Amino acid sequence: MRVLILAGGISHERDVSLKSGRRVADALAEAGVEVEIKEPDHELIGHLIATRPDVVWSTLHGAVGEDGSLQDLMQLAQIKFVGSTADAARLAWNKPVAKTIAERHGLQTPPSITLPRSTFRELNAESVLAMVGTELGFPLIVKPAKSGSAQGVTKVMNAQGFSKAMVDAFAYDDMVIVEKFVSGTEVSVSVVDFGVGPVALPAVEIVPESGSFGYNERYTPGETSYFVPARVSHEVGQRLAEHALAIFGALQLRHLSRIDFIVDELGNCWFLEANVTPGMTETSLLPQAITAQGETLANAYSALVGAAFRA
Repeated sequence: MRVLILAGGISHERDVSLKSGRRVADALAEAGVEVEIKEPDHELIGHLIATRPDVVWSTLHGAVGEDGSLQDLMQLAQIKFVGSTADAARLAWNKPVAKTIAERHGLQTPPSITLPRSTFRELNAESVLAMVGTELGFPLIVKPAKSGSAQGVTKVMNAQGFSKAMVDAFAYDDMVIVEKFVSGTEVSVSVVDFGVGPVALPAVEIVPESGSFGYNERYTPGETSYFVPARVSHEVGQRLAEHALAIFGALQLRHLSRIDFIVDELGNCWFLEANVTPGMTETSLLPQAITAQGETLANAYSALVGAAFRA
C-alpha cells in the first residue's frame, strides 16, 4: 500500500499542516505502510497522475485542502483519498451553510448573522454593527465564514471592540459570521468511519489557560488542558455523540471529522462547526480521542487508509 500525504501549503495554517502530515506519516509507517509526504506545489497534479498512489491523505488546512477543490481534482482523476468528498467538504467548509443544515436537522446552533464585506461597502457599517449588537446582544463571537484553527476569531464584549473584530475576520475571508456567545463547556466529538459505519469517539473537553481556545492555545503544549472523556453527565455525553453522528450524516461526511460544540449549564449541546480535515498534531483533539478509545494511532490511521482504498 502506497500512501501520499499532502502537507504544508501556503495557508495561514501551514505549520499545523506540516506537523499533522509528519505525525500521520509516522503512524502509518509504524503500521507498515509505504508513505511519501509532498507539498501542494505546481508539480502535484503531474506527480499524482504519474505515480498514482493507492491512497492520498491530505492534511492541508485552509481553502486549498478543505473547500472541496482538491477533492474535486482527485475525484476527476479517479484517485482514492482519505476524507470527505468534494460536495461534503464544500458544505462543511462554509460555516453558515453547515449551521443551516444542522438547524434543519433539529440541532441547536447559536443565533447568528452572516455579513459579506460588500454589506459594509454599500451600507453604513456603523449602523449595521449597531443593529447587530442590539439585536443579538453582547458578548458576540466574530469569525470568518470560511477559515480554521480559530484564526480571525474574536470574542467581542461590547460595541467598542466590534469594528476591529470585523476587520480582523475580513482579513481571512470576505464573509463573516457574527454569533451570539453561548457560555458553557467547549467540547469536540470526533467521528471516524473505518468502512463499517460512523462511530463517535469519546468527547474531548477543552479548558484553555487563557480562557480562549485560540491558535496558540490549540497548538502550544501546556497552553490548554484536555479531559477525555469530557466531564459531562452520561446523558449529555450520549447526546453529544448522537448530535455529532447526526451532523456527520447530514453533511454526508466521510472517514473522519471533528464536530465542535458548546454545552451550556442546562446541558444543551450547541453545534458550532464541523471540520473535514481535523488537526493531527500532538495537541490535536482527534488523536487524543482515538487514544482514549484504547486504539493506537497506527491501527486507526491504517484502517482509515483501508476504508479509503475500498471506497
